[in-house]
Amino acid sequence: MGKVTGFLEIDRRDRRYAPASDRIRHYREFVIPLSEEATKDQAARCMNCGIPYCHNGCPVNNQIPDWNDLVYHSDWREAAVNLHSTNNFPEFTGRVCPAPCEASCTLNLNESPVTIKTIECAIVDRAFAEGWITPEPALKKTGKTIAVIGSGPAGMAASQQLARAGHEVHLYEKHAKLGGLLRYGIPDFKMEKHLIDRRLKQMAAEGVVFHPGINVGVDLDAASLTRDYDAVVLAGGAEKPRDLPIPGRELGGVHFAMDFLPQQNRRVGHEKIHSNEPILASGKHVVVIGGGDTGSDCIGTSIRQGALSVTQIEIMPQPPEKENKLLTWPDWPLKLRTSSSHEEGAVRDFAVLTREFIGKDGMVKGLHCVRVDHQLQPIAGSDFEIKADLVLLAMGFVAPISEGLLHNLGVTLDPRGNVAADTVHYQTSIDKVFACGDMRRGQSLVVWAIREGRQAAHAVDAFLMGETSLPR
Repeated sequence: MGKVTGFLEIDRRDRRYAPASDRIRHYREFVIPLSEEATKDQAARCMNCGIPYCHNGCPVNNQIPDWNDLVYHSDWREAAVNLHSTNNFPEFTGRVCPAPCEASCTLNLNESPVTIKTIECAIVDRAFAEGWITPEPALKKTGKTIAVIGSGPAGMAASQQLARAGHEVHLYEKHAKLGGLLRYGIPDFKMEKHLIDRRLKQMAAEGVVFHPGINVGVDLDAASLTRDYDAVVLAGGAEKPRDLPIPGRELGGVHFAMDFLPQQNRRVGHEKIHSNEPILASGKHVVVIGGGDTGSDCIGTSIRQGALSVTQIEIMPQPPEKENKLLTWPDWPLKLRTSSSHEEGAVRDFAVLTREFIGKDGMVKGLHCVRVDHQLQPIAGSDFEIKADLVLLAMGFVAPISEGLLHNLGVTLDPRGNVAADTVHYQTSIDKVFACGDMRRGQSLVVWAIREGRQAAHAVDAFLMGETSLPR
């Protein structure tokens, strides 16, 4: 415990954002880090609880009090070692994770949890700046070959762990560049893509072989994987979006969020856009349907593209501004959350059901909506219209795409359409085939994908070698 009375003497202080008027002019990250001394002060607030609920609040079970103490005592290098013992990519989670660990912090009982996410990001950024993070190739090769399908956070974590165990790992990605959702789903203003490239360089030096631009199941026979490799890990995403099949859905200007966001990421990354229809918000009235993180990302991107207005509607009622801590802590609470993108100029409306897309000359011009009660039933006489030139559907994802890879392999799916596999062995219904991440659990967080990638690597190593020293 860094400072016994730290939580009594030091107020919570977190990273700030650059002014909205400045940050909406570019796609770079805009979070202003704390100074070294301020970060140490925040680490000193950690109480080193007898039962550190933050451990379980964090899906990868980061040893948060331990590296808080190390930061307070200026042992940044050992803090980085500790952090990486549970998390392969803290620079990703330190930027895009919603920080369930902070919701579980004991100090959150009085609204001032330790700034865990900020300290985590400071540790890994300093470790890279100091040159402490280097490749960790295996000292001995096992002669086993493994194919990992999908290069998002689950696939990257599984690949890195298995390569460090001495296996020959081949990582397949259907897009031109690796990174999955990290590269093509998360806007650059939340996480710049050179961070992914930096990790991929480390992984290549550790022996991972990359195969970008290969859609397994389409460009490559899926059955050949089980023949040519000793094990196969399915680590793709839950890419099938939830649709809104109402009158007017066929109108031009109504798009899924994940058709819109990757286009802008490709522009920023100087990649070719594989679409005959560029989706741009410039000079348009934009309506985003769906109140989650994907909807928030659509807002920030639309504002940067020069939208005339951005409105976000959500069918659920508006959550309370504050939760009842005695009922919810240490679990993740339902409460109103305002993102940096919301602050940049979006209008939010809750308890709204869209009944019809209104069009003219084949293009969307508005939405016919109605308000709903707490049972999500329409309220008579509450109909209204919203002007819209571009509608972005950001209502979540229902399952992985089964056509191609999953269909050809013949793996069993669970009732929700995800690949069926447990969280102990991560093995599917097909011998030698494992599954992890969103393809197994459904749409989730980056930190959950990293956890499942690590645990699947543990299971695969034990399957191939009879035992494993990889952590779960």
